[in-house]
Amino acid sequence: MTVQGAWPWLTFAGLGLFHGLNPAMGWLFAVALGLHRRSRRAVLLALAPVAAGHALSVWLVAASVLAMGAVIDMAAVRFAAGAILVLWAGYHWTYGHRHRVRVGMTVGVLGLALWSFLMATAHGAGLMLVPAFVPLCTGTPTLGQGPLLLSLRAVAVHTVTMLTVTGLVALVVHEWVGLAFLRRGWINFDLLWTGALAATGLALIVTA
Repeated sequence: MTVQGAWPWLTFAGLGLFHGLNPAMGWLFAVALGLHRRSRRAVLLALAPVAAGHALSVWLVAASVLAMGAVIDMAAVRFAAGAILVLWAGYHWTYGHRHRVRVGMTVGVLGLALWSFLMATAHGAGLMLVPAFVPLCTGTPTLGQGPLLLSLRAVAVHTVTMLTVTGLVALVVHEWVGLAFLRRGWINFDLLWTGALAATGLALIVTA
C-alpha cells in the first residue's frame, strides 16, 4: 500500500486516538460509573456500549458519504461536506455547551450505548472523518470492496483505536490519577474540536 493509499486509514486511527482522549466521548463517564459503583469491572463493562454507540454514529456518516460518492460528483460531495462541517462548528461553538446529554449513574448497557451515539453525533465525530472517506470514493468498486464493506472497515479501524485509548485512559484515571486533575489543567477539547471542525470544513470547500 502506498503512502497516499494509507493516509485515510492512518487518519481513521488518528482520529480514533483523539476521540479516545476526549473525555466527552466516553472515558469520563466510564470512570464516573466505576467510582459510583466502586468497581473496576464497571469501568471495563462501560467500554463496549460506549464504543458501539460511537461506531454506529460514525458508520452512518461513513456509509452515506461512500454511497453518495458512487453516484454524485465528488466535488459536490466535498463542498457539501465542507459546508456542513463549518456550520456544525458554528453550532458547536454557539450552542454545544448548552446541549449536553445527561444520564444518571444507573444507566444500563442500552442507555449507555444510546448516550454514546448521541454524544458522538452531537460532536460531529463522523463528519470529521469525511476528508478521509472521500479518497475511498474515487476508486472503482470491486467485488467485496463496495461502500458497505469500505465503511465497515474504516469504522472498525477508528473504533478499535478509540476503544483502546478510551480503555487505557479510563483505567489510569480510575486506578491512579482520579478526577481532580481535570480542574487543574486538562486540555479544552471542546475548543480544539470546534477549531478542527471549522478548519477541515474550509479545507474541503477550498479543494472541492
